[in-house]
Amino acid sequence: MTGSIVVGYTATDAGADALALGIRLARSIDAHLDLVIVLPPAGTRSASVVPPERAFEDHVRGQAEEWLRAAIAEVPADVRSLGHVRFNESFAAGIIAAGEEFDARLLVVGAANGSTLGRHRLGSVASELVHSSPIPVALAPAGSRRNADADAPIPRVTAAVGTREGADVLLDAAVRLAAAARGTLRLVSLVPFDVPAGLDTGAISLVQNAHGDDVLAQVRAALPDGVSAEVERAAGDSVEDAVAHLRWHPGEVVLVGSSRLAQPRRLFLGSTAAKMLHELPVPMIVVPRTRAEAGDN
Repeated sequence: MTGSIVVGYTATDAGADALALGIRLARSIDAHLDLVIVLPPAGTRSASVVPPERAFEDHVRGQAEEWLRAAIAEVPADVRSLGHVRFNESFAAGIIAAGEEFDARLLVVGAANGSTLGRHRLGSVASELVHSSPIPVALAPAGSRRNADADAPIPRVTAAVGTREGADVLLDAAVRLAAAARGTLRLVSLVPFDVPAGLDTGAISLVQNAHGDDVLAQVRAALPDGVSAEVERAAGDSVEDAVAHLRWHPGEVVLVGSSRLAQPRRLFLGSTAAKMLHELPVPMIVVPRTRAEAGDN
């Protein structure tokens, strides 16, 4: 299986985290890496400050190429990688354009500066990507570069499943990624927290449990022939509480679907996925509702 994984690279800790996750994903699904640094066009800066524009562009390109050479030197020999410099007024738009240019299966970015070790915090670039990209976006938790499992394959793929429109696309992406990585598949239903007001605690629990079981039964029935999966209903007083009580294998990844509010062929991170990020200790991949490229040919 071949294909490209585009890493939105910066010479920062977040860039190193994104690169570490990109390497793991590339190894797991036999893809190659395209490391992309996006720089602002010279025309966006005042010529009176940095004249002339061409000289400025050549200078910053040279610095970016030096950063890319240093980053590629850290990539293991068994992972093919190339570095690219692109100019765009928006880092996120530049990464999306590079992803489309290289027909990428995934875009990978790191957490914002100041994130708690092992946790996610969306910076402006990641936030823009998960609300506009037509390509699945993988989010690396802070400190990914330091993890003991940084060089390990993906042992399990977890899909946070439901029954809304686009659930079939998410399931297909999870099945393909697990198969490509030769890992196991887990289907998790986060039980609903928007139950009718006025119900007592026992009734709420019954509603949640019944719904979670129903979701898992429907999704399990939709699995392709010959594909098996663990199923788990994640209960809790909130999305964050439910995620915190799930057990995670070192090195696994979780896939979530884009919100129903997304425009066709675009991502839009929903409220449930956003809440999951607060507690999630593993990488998250957000999949558009109308496209399933993660792990695909």
